[in-house]
Amino acid sequence: MNAPLRHTTVLLDEAVESLLGGPLGARGTFVDGTFGRGGHSRLILSRLAPDGQLVIFDKDPQAIAEAQGIQDPRLAIRHEGFSHLGELPAASASGLLLDLGVSSPQIDEPGRGFSFRFDGPLDMRMDPTRGQSVADWLATADPAEIAEVIRDYGEERFAGPIAKAIAAWRTKQGPITRTAELADLVAGTVKTREPGQHPATRTFQAFRIFINAELEELRQALEASLHILAPGGRLVVISFHSLEDRIVKQFIARHAKEVYDRRAPFALPQPMRLAAVARVKPGAAEVAANPRARSAVMRVAERTEAPA
Repeated sequence: MNAPLRHTTVLLDEAVESLLGGPLGARGTFVDGTFGRGGHSRLILSRLAPDGQLVIFDKDPQAIAEAQGIQDPRLAIRHEGFSHLGELPAASASGLLLDLGVSSPQIDEPGRGFSFRFDGPLDMRMDPTRGQSVADWLATADPAEIAEVIRDYGEERFAGPIAKAIAAWRTKQGPITRTAELADLVAGTVKTREPGQHPATRTFQAFRIFINAELEELRQALEASLHILAPGGRLVVISFHSLEDRIVKQFIARHAKEVYDRRAPFALPQPMRLAAVARVKPGAAEVAANPRARSAVMRVAERTEAPA
């Protein structure tokens, strides 16, 4: 029998301490936009005020099933992505946590199709009950579009040759439907790679981000944070690659300063809406115990007072 799939939550204590450490403390409503397997949520509930509430979002049916096993009346569950955060009432949240990317159980389960380390169906959807799988998309996508996705979301310099190889495979052997097929094809196309990195790493990352619209959803969630966070509420975001972190960093920087309209030099500036609080990386001990934590970056910001 296979051992149960486990997930080690990255920056667990640091994230929850940052989330609950603002001027509003552990009172009010908090939001975990990426429940995953519940590491952060369980710790939040253990420290949450008795009359507080935790609202969790997740696309993954398995994550929702995990959440439904928590017996706590303060927990509210929403089976949808965090692009729906804006549906929450204005200024209703004392804190918002986003732990981005894919969880270890998703990666380690061959049937989900996220990993090149196992052979499985080429799926990669966070919610396998909705939308198009990677295999379905690759079956008809134009090679130019495939190359663009690999280049933009995977930062892969061999995007063109990989896309051409996928198109050639389709012509000769039919659609690519298995992770092992895609991993072998990319490995045969990419002749050089950084030491210790599988040649298909960037391509798998690109297809996962694209098929789940991860960056677009992140941008929507960050904009929604300005709507749902009460003054003094904390925004905590953990990212695992440069594309995500760049979006978060630029968003906080953009709203952490007054904005002047050069077309109306005498108009009052738009007030700053966020204050940057911290940037945190996992310590050496955490990285040694959980290598997947190596690339994590946590950024913390605080919602400033609403304009009068």
